Amino acid sequence: MCGRFAVTLPPERFREAYGYEEAPNFPPRYNIAPTQPVGVVLQDGEARRFRLMRWGFLPGWVKDAKDFPLVINARRESITQKPTFRAAIRRRRCVFLADAFYEWQREGDRKVPFAVRMQSLGPMPMAGIWETWSDPQGGEIDTAAIVTTDANGLVSAIHHRMPVILGKAGLATWLDPDTPLDRIGALTDPCPDDWLRLDRVSRRVNKVANDDAGLLEPVTDDKSARGDDEGVRETDAVQADMQEQQQEEEPRQGSLF
Repeated sequence: MCGRFAVTLPPERFREAYGYEEAPNFPPRYNIAPTQPVGVVLQDGEARRFRLMRWGFLPGWVKDAKDFPLVINARRESITQKPTFRAAIRRRRCVFLADAFYEWQREGDRKVPFAVRMQSLGPMPMAGIWETWSDPQGGEIDTAAIVTTDANGLVSAIHHRMPVILGKAGLATWLDPDTPLDRIGALTDPCPDDWLRLDRVSRRVNKVANDDAGLLEPVTDDKSARGDDEGVRETDAVQADMQEQQQEEEPRQGSLF
């Protein structure tokens, strides 16, 4: 499950890594949460493009977004079969701009946050899918979800799921809309442990309103981890972990707006 991530590197680093034609300028964001706008890369003919999309996937066949649950992740094991995702996985694949994601480890009655980053501290190519949804009035919104897989050995110490993280060759194959599904499956295996580093961080990340570089600073003891919100036990992002069993079910109570 991935319910929070960060985009903190300079925009030029992402453009160099992914080769899209646009030159967007955006500030660092240390605590990106579901339903917020996120930057993604997609393939458009021979060119790669940068797009802003809403983090919360809506398939094109949904008539009323308010009747559809919040879908921020898509499980690799069932992505080709579920009606919600099976059209997008074929030809509308993307990569989320990110250089870290957060995951929570349960310790008794609380959850302790960790930041997962590349060992290089460079861009982290998280695989995604996207869809353009049209409302009854004709308005359109681009929406996206992160594809998840089993945790690798490193991340499994804190959680059983993680985003699909692509290598350089895998990124090009993933973005190519002509890549057949039988080649996509292998790209969604957990990445090698030695690609990543894992750091315990302050529970200040629990609050979406906290958005500063201190959220990614490693902490070494429980006192440091508390930050300024010791009493927080379950927040909206931590509760995203509870949605894992809901994310691929048929529409029911829930709202993206």
